[in-house]
Amino acid sequence: MFTGETITLKCEIKEGENREMKYEWKLPRRNTPNTNSPPTSSEYRISRVSVSHSGDYRCRGSSDYLLTGWSDAFRLTVSSSKPRATLTAHSSVIPAGGSVTLSCSVEGSAGWKFDWFRRDSVSSKAQLMRGNEANRVISVSQGGLYHCRGGRGDPVYYTEDSSDVTVTETLPSKPTVTLQPSWTQIYSGETVTVRCEIQGGEGAQWTYEWRAAKLNTPPTSNEHRIIRATESDSGGYSCRGRRDYFFSEWSDIITLTVSYKPKAKLRADNTAVPVGGSVTLTCSVNPSSSSGWKYYWYRDEKSSEALTTQNAVFHSNGQISVSQEGLYRCRGGRGNPVYYTEDSQSVRIGKTVTASNRPVVTLYPNWSEIYRGETITVRCEIHGGDTEWDCEWETNSRIKAPNRNEYRIRSASSSNSGNYRCKGRMKSSQHKTTEWSDSVTLTVSDSK
Repeated sequence: MFTGETITLKCEIKEGENREMKYEWKLPRRNTPNTNSPPTSSEYRISRVSVSHSGDYRCRGSSDYLLTGWSDAFRLTVSSSKPRATLTAHSSVIPAGGSVTLSCSVEGSAGWKFDWFRRDSVSSKAQLMRGNEANRVISVSQGGLYHCRGGRGDPVYYTEDSSDVTVTETLPSKPTVTLQPSWTQIYSGETVTVRCEIQGGEGAQWTYEWRAAKLNTPPTSNEHRIIRATESDSGGYSCRGRRDYFFSEWSDIITLTVSYKPKAKLRADNTAVPVGGSVTLTCSVNPSSSSGWKYYWYRDEKSSEALTTQNAVFHSNGQISVSQEGLYRCRGGRGNPVYYTEDSQSVRIGKTVTASNRPVVTLYPNWSEIYRGETITVRCEIHGGDTEWDCEWETNSRIKAPNRNEYRIRSASSSNSGNYRCKGRMKSSQHKTTEWSDSVTLTVSDSK
């Protein structure tokens, strides 16, 4: 028992049911008879017990010349501290449309009934939900702060209130995780903001909880800004909102991938600018799943100043047209502040050099049709100037022509049939070329 409770001890003698008995009590040494219960009574009532009432109690009865023996001892233990009820919840979160189970107990003693209390906030007054419940377990479907206490005896003796247990209720709303900018593929050093958005939750006092690969921000914020991302920031991000004792559901997971700094890739549709024309350059960033890139173009290795519309024609999809020779490179940039890729490899663009006449393809002997087994020489002739040229051939025959000024076909076959044209490439500067010559058609017949 506990200090302040009331107990009544009864001395029962079966053989003395029809006798007028007197009773004698043997009390613990520290105890003196209670004035409300004379020691000759069959009942000994102790109101508001204290630690001094702890000990063994015995009784015996007498009538005329009859004296019973002493009863076995009844040992009473009185604790000086008032007990505190303990409240436990099998879960602290009520699923949407569901409930959770609460259990109240008082350790080391029995005979208790329970009172249950709930309040909406720490500052609000607790309201009695259920009183004098014999069942120590209840189910609740409403969020809030809960506590309980035990009571027993007459008059009722109450325990100390249990500590509060917070139970939150899951709302049917489901938040969404968004990225700003909306790139799920980013690169080391970029900046991105991960944001938790709850539809219809504008103006509500939400706090937020995150499940994330890595978060250095307080968990109550609805957004997390990743500055200078690293590979450790890769992973899934999800969130939920909390308001008072209500939780939203967890959002779907959005996966962020952080890769090493990418290198731009530069392609040219031709490495020589034709006379009066231009060359198209294309810059791209792999993987193609990454987006949002703007491209910057540079000419000559030492130049750090990007090309403008004064020296290039800009197209969509990372393309420009240039008509100046030089060493070109590019890089991509996106975001605010701008994050740049590594520079691409450089591509040298030459300018077509026109000799006094375009190259001419000649046949020697000058026969456009020959027969199987005959011999003929195909020549690329460039007239004018002292420039020395290498020749480059283009043919749709099944046998490729070598890159020299003339091509001698011995014992011709039908495989040598086709169109032949050539252009000159300056020996002193391989990126300078002539235009292509007109095509000459050679036919090799099988029959004599």
